[in-house]
Amino acid sequence: MIELPWLLPGSSHFPPTSNALEDPNGLLAAGGDLDPATLLSAYRQGIFPWFDESQPILWWSPSPRAVIIPGEEHISRSLKKHIRRSDQKIRCNTAFEEVMLGCAEPRAEDEGSWITEEMLEAYIELHELGHAHSVETWQGGNLVGGLYGIQIGSVFFGESMFSRQSNASKYAFATLCRIARDIGIELIDCQVHNNHLESLGSKDLQRSDFEALLSRLTEKASCREFPSGSHLSEF
Repeated sequence: MIELPWLLPGSSHFPPTSNALEDPNGLLAAGGDLDPATLLSAYRQGIFPWFDESQPILWWSPSPRAVIIPGEEHISRSLKKHIRRSDQKIRCNTAFEEVMLGCAEPRAEDEGSWITEEMLEAYIELHELGHAHSVETWQGGNLVGGLYGIQIGSVFFGESMFSRQSNASKYAFATLCRIARDIGIELIDCQVHNNHLESLGSKDLQRSDFEALLSRLTEKASCREFPSGSHLSEF
């Protein structure tokens, strides 16, 4: 049985990330709360919450860490062609809650979601405080895909994405990378490696290298604010 350090509500003093388990990769602590101060402190340290309704709040710091450097992403020719010809449009921060709900939809039959009601409320509060952002793909009046995450300094911590139409989430991702370059974001955290992220240009960093970047970039203000409303991207 795994014994984890237990955080009290109101505490943002996490154990050293070097104490995170190797199996499951990155599991660090349990308990605490999802207040804005706790979440922002966690992200600055490279820690994020991930749990389901049957569990307490669980905190993770996996290694290696999947990241994308804006400007080094891979946007395929077929996706660029789709973007040029599609009538899908991009908006930012106009439907944050709806994007989270889209990300919470089961991806397979009987599959649950880690985006619990508690998580939903916590990240909506971060959005209202200006820390969490959504990039949304629309077709007509319908939200067909998107992603959301947290921006601290010059880092965007990607949380989740979803798609109800072909290429909708990839269009949102490509736009996020363009926005990142435009406003001065230097690192996009993708958390854990998978083949889909690798196809988009992610690379793996060891925890120590990732945290060294965080200590510098989370204190570095980006040149411009994350946009809101309609967003025009050319590819």
